[in-house]
Amino acid sequence: MIPSLFISHSWPMLALEHNRYTEFLERLAAAYPAPKAIVLFSAHWESEVLTIGSSDDVFETIYDFGGFAPELYTLKYPARGSTAIAAAVRDAFGSKSIEARLDSRRGLDHGVWIILKRMFPEADIPVVPVSVHPFLPPERQLAIGEALRGFGDDNIFVVGSGSIAHQFGFGMDPAMVRRKSMEFEAWIIEKTEQRDIRALLDYRKLAPHASFAVPRPEHFVPLLIALGSGGDAVEPKTLYREQDAEWFGRVAFQFYT
Repeated sequence: MIPSLFISHSWPMLALEHNRYTEFLERLAAAYPAPKAIVLFSAHWESEVLTIGSSDDVFETIYDFGGFAPELYTLKYPARGSTAIAAAVRDAFGSKSIEARLDSRRGLDHGVWIILKRMFPEADIPVVPVSVHPFLPPERQLAIGEALRGFGDDNIFVVGSGSIAHQFGFGMDPAMVRRKSMEFEAWIIEKTEQRDIRALLDYRKLAPHASFAVPRPEHFVPLLIALGSGGDAVEPKTLYREQDAEWFGRVAFQFYT
């Protein structure tokens, strides 16, 4: 059995950096049995209907960012998909009356390949990317994850890729941005470790600086999805925490089914 994970994908340069976080991601993959496949919800793929990447071919590597080192745009992550696993994901959603569709054309955005390149550099594990609808209610995000409970029993990783706080703070006082983001992040980590579902679902009202730290929820909802996919028999575990410059932190959680 392998767990569900939430992983901060940080920024695109993570694919080129060598630091504590990249070392952690490289160790993380080795901590579990080799997965049959990876089902990954990316903050950088949004759609009103949940969309599942379905292909048995090598995915295109998408460079959905700009202004970074030229070397970054030469990197590839030639992972194949799995139509069989994609169909299983769609069927799991359907069994819970969650509308979903398959897409055979989209490649892997940086919310997917940046972290997988550090965890599985050989790109030899089938990947099934899944979009997020950031404006569904938190309860619905949790239910999306719950639909995939038990995938870990079949050695399939369910991963949410995003960020807890995602406030860049352009034109703001960096110290203020850092303080508010860290206070929000600390609250979310505490409630997640306690598996306080009620509080997390109402984070907009209860968490300090929530509207500031999460001006738009696309990076936050992968956490709720990953949390939902884990069961309640084992408490969630914070695997990694590090504040990234003055903006938002690098955090990883583990949720066992």
